[in-house]
Amino acid sequence: MALVLGVGWTLFLLSAWRRWRQLASGTPSGQLGFDRLGARLRRVWDLAFFQRKLRYYPLAGIAHQLIFFGFLLLLARTLQLWGLGFDPSFELGVPGLVGDVYGCLKDVFVVLVLVGTAVFFFLRLVRPQHRMTLNAEGTAILAVIATMMVADVLYDVASLRLADHVARECAVSEAATCVAARRIAAHLSAAPSAPGWHPWTMPAAASLLRLTTGLSPAVLIVVAHVGFWTHAVLVVVFLNWLPHSKHFHVITAIPNVFFSSLDAPGRLAPLAASSEALMDRVDEASQLDDPSAAPVGVGRLSHLSRKDRLDLYTCTECGRCSARCPAFLTGKKLSPKQLALDLRNHLYDPSLKGEGADLVPHVIDPDVLWACTTCRACEEECPVAITFVDKVVQLRRPLVMVRGEEFPSELGKPFEAMETNGNPWGFSPLERLAWAEGLDVPTMAEAPQTELLFWVGCAAAYDARARVTARAFVRLLHAAQVQFAVLGNEETCTGDAARRAGNEFLFAVLAERNICAIDAYRRRGGIRRIVTICPHCFNTLANEYPDFGGRYDVIHHTQLLSDLLRSGRLVPGPLPKKAVSIHDSCYLGRYNDIYAEPREVLRRIEGLELREVPGASGRRGLCCGAGGAQMWMGEQNQDRMNVKRTLQLVDTGSPVVASSCPFCATMLTDGLKALDRDEDVETRDVAELLARACGLAE
Repeated sequence: MALVLGVGWTLFLLSAWRRWRQLASGTPSGQLGFDRLGARLRRVWDLAFFQRKLRYYPLAGIAHQLIFFGFLLLLARTLQLWGLGFDPSFELGVPGLVGDVYGCLKDVFVVLVLVGTAVFFFLRLVRPQHRMTLNAEGTAILAVIATMMVADVLYDVASLRLADHVARECAVSEAATCVAARRIAAHLSAAPSAPGWHPWTMPAAASLLRLTTGLSPAVLIVVAHVGFWTHAVLVVVFLNWLPHSKHFHVITAIPNVFFSSLDAPGRLAPLAASSEALMDRVDEASQLDDPSAAPVGVGRLSHLSRKDRLDLYTCTECGRCSARCPAFLTGKKLSPKQLALDLRNHLYDPSLKGEGADLVPHVIDPDVLWACTTCRACEEECPVAITFVDKVVQLRRPLVMVRGEEFPSELGKPFEAMETNGNPWGFSPLERLAWAEGLDVPTMAEAPQTELLFWVGCAAAYDARARVTARAFVRLLHAAQVQFAVLGNEETCTGDAARRAGNEFLFAVLAERNICAIDAYRRRGGIRRIVTICPHCFNTLANEYPDFGGRYDVIHHTQLLSDLLRSGRLVPGPLPKKAVSIHDSCYLGRYNDIYAEPREVLRRIEGLELREVPGASGRRGLCCGAGGAQMWMGEQNQDRMNVKRTLQLVDTGSPVVASSCPFCATMLTDGLKALDRDEDVETRDVAELLARACGLAE
């Protein structure tokens, strides 16, 4: 036993030390912290122990929990077996009733672990789940786990039968067989034939005891040794397998969940405190002989942070991320799982591509990056809190800011338009208030102490479809007698699309312009709250501008409308009976957990029957395909994301599709046209439907 443990633990510690050094060599930008300890521990309970996200796939989720809790419980059993290798009477823990209860639970979970492994054998071999990485390694690990459980029961069964043999024939005999039998049975408190023994203390072994009737002590000794050593040694083998397989998550999953960011979901960390500081950093990189070596984003292996590396260690290869990724589901090159595996393989063995190789294109195909809509469906599905969007954006940043034009050509004009005209379409900033013609919309310049700022956003200011939503919302505000104002020509693009596309410098410039305009009115007593109809603007203003000094109370228009309905300031009338299917914006839902308010508004309109897309609504809804600057890029193939999502919504049988985002509305409208359903199905923002019910529709 000393040899097994000494060699096994030495080899494991060597492998673990290597992985630790790879982790520690990450950049400090991903520093692992212990702040907000209570929140971190609650997240560990929710994701690592309760395993909430595994329940998205109930059969696999339950099977995983059986194995997980079985391993936790059987840890004490393994320690006991190792101890028995040195002292045959070794007892781990408290003997008596507590020991009997543990013995009962241990046997129950041995059986449950076997059930869990059987489920995974079924999902791998009988009904393969193609989202998973199906290889011999996964099957072999399941076989090892099952073998350990069977070996444990064999050891117990043989030990119990030998205890009876000792009690009857070997109490004092010094025969070799008796001595061996006494050593094996020494850890048992009583033999099965003794009055003080109860089958419930070892239910699995007791139920199989009859199978050993008639076996000689010599055979039982062999069975006991096989069971004992198989379990004791396989644990050590499994331990050494972990750092070299996907099951490394057995060690890293709980730390990865614990150290996951507690910031707003999807928040991107800035590269510098200001646009000026970032420009200095980019200029410094341009002066180098090898500009890509500078850590402006993530261009090389050395740029990956410690948390990035811990994420890669923790990937379980379950494929849940890719199974819900809109890009992967429509045949694009992006697979979030494969992105993580490609980075992890390069981290484990940099020599294959060269440690100083540019990650794009030598490790990651550029098309993989530019297919991402940053919808966070992958992150919502991941059971171990791996983040993908931040890695995609970090990989995009050096392509845009350091390596020049290594980004889709379609983004050139939006970048230039945002910089010069303050909107990605390139319209004149003087036309930003044209959408409000005839609506009596005041500007902050006219009423500088107005407390509610309506942040219109570029889409509502310039896009004909989105203007309908903005006008409906303003009519509702007037009807509820809500005092508000807009920035008008002083408003410029929030920079969300630029940032997600990797142009951090342009985002910082736009953010500073907007913060300057807002804060100027705040100093004069105005703008205590901001409302916007655009989830992208909402997320940027609320969660990303604080890094640049802009801390504001921001709400979405569906939240304000819900409040106005509850307070009675808006009273909708009935509409003709019809079904409405609802689409959730990724930046409103998965980014900001706003699902209830849009539904509440619709439910308060008499005549509307709210329908959800089965299996693809709420947190698990499919992206419309516009996020991450995809609004201005062409898709990589003919299978379009917005068409796939529109088809899901239309299949509910609803003649109306409701959304809460101007980008979503545009994408779904285009999807209806592509499906030739635009004559019998309409897309409407929640505000438009409410305005119609209140008699305020144009």
